[in-house]
Amino acid sequence: MKLAYLILAHHNPLLLQRLVNALSYSQVDIYIQVDLKTNIEPFLQIGKCKNVFFVEKRVKVFWGAYSQVQAILNGFEHILNSGNTYAYVNLLSGQDYPLQPADKILEFFRNNPDKAFIEYYSIEDVWQEALPRIRQYHLTDFHFTGRFFVQKLMNWLLPVRQVPKDMEPVGRSTWFTITPEHIRYILSFLHDNPKIRRYFRLVWGVDELIFQTILYNSPYKSQMVNDHLRYIDWSAGGVNPKTLTMEDEQTLLNSECLFARKFAGPDSELLDSIDKKILKKP
Repeated sequence: MKLAYLILAHHNPLLLQRLVNALSYSQVDIYIQVDLKTNIEPFLQIGKCKNVFFVEKRVKVFWGAYSQVQAILNGFEHILNSGNTYAYVNLLSGQDYPLQPADKILEFFRNNPDKAFIEYYSIEDVWQEALPRIRQYHLTDFHFTGRFFVQKLMNWLLPVRQVPKDMEPVGRSTWFTITPEHIRYILSFLHDNPKIRRYFRLVWGVDELIFQTILYNSPYKSQMVNDHLRYIDWSAGGVNPKTLTMEDEQTLLNSECLFARKFAGPDSELLDSIDKKILKKP
């Protein structure tokens, strides 16, 4: 049994190197998607590590835009085309870190086959603050002068948007763990339904919605587990999670989650503690 990690990175190669070291294991392959806006040269040293690969089709990623989805899809395609067989693919950011040793993570997935660990809530009933995302037009993925005026005009003149094919929209966190079978279904579905692609390209924060919605409205709905296996602290409010510090140490040490985010830098007392007390690394 093997696991794959797809890591989205756009800065801080030293922190990414530390993450790769923490994840490395004989039954693990790591794929890194570096934002095309970022100079890849400082990251290339990481690619010399065993079982580490760079995704060739890079994308200029913009926050809240479909470009992030495209970066993930390109990474998924790279993994499927690698010729390697994996039980699960974990999607992480370059500011994540494991909270369990590699063998324990592998054991967890061995004991929980064929599931999609992905956070999802009904937008219509539970996550209603996301309703404007799916009902209005958003030109976040476009970069022309006056796009916000055009966006405002579109939302004034055009009818409220509806998700095509009567799909029930769900979503929440960008980060998840799914199987290659789920990935093949998602890629095939988007390829066969250009109308769906066009719809989601005009959704803001689409990376928190599209994968959940596709799986929720598919034959794989029964395999979805509403748990993304990650510790993320949103208590500070705002659009970004709290950056974890030593005051979070005991919570993380006691956590049963497999991963946590987000961390600020490679020279971290908190990461040192996780390495020593959880991962048993020197």
